Amino acid sequence: MTTRGAGVDIGPARPTDGADLWRLARGSGELDVNSPYSYLLWCRDFAGTTAVARDDSGRAVGFVTGYLRPEAPGTLFVWQVAVDGSYRGTGVAGRLLDALSARVAAEHGPIRLEATVTPGNVASDRLFRSYARRHGATVTQEVLFPSAAFPDTPDADGGHEPEVLYRIGPPT
Repeated sequence: MTTRGAGVDIGPARPTDGADLWRLARGSGELDVNSPYSYLLWCRDFAGTTAVARDDSGRAVGFVTGYLRPEAPGTLFVWQVAVDGSYRGTGVAGRLLDALSARVAAEHGPIRLEATVTPGNVASDRLFRSYARRHGATVTQEVLFPSAAFPDTPDADGGHEPEVLYRIGPPT
């Protein structure tokens, strides 16, 4: 299922999108960037739980990667969200989340959404809270992984912020 709006088409990932997803993740300035190989595999093995926004030329300009949690198959965990700088602020990220959750719900039944956000990531906080409002859902938060859970690495510059789990679902 592909949707169109704001100058982009949104559809499932294709293996050929892997290099573009890596480029977008690297250019985001916010994401922990995985290896290029992992994005190629992700676009092959998790295409059904990934949404990609493509411009008129077919180039990927945004993505949301996710997976259904094996222990909670009604829960879509959103792994990464990235949008090309020239498309930020145009609603592409929200449309990607909406399209992905609608597609997954159509294939697997009603879902809850989960994602982790570091405390300093205001854009992601706004994205997930906006998603919850659009869908009449509630948001709960708790620290999933404290800073101490992450290894000290040379590129960590003072360590990793905690990852706060956002659970988004029907009002309880």
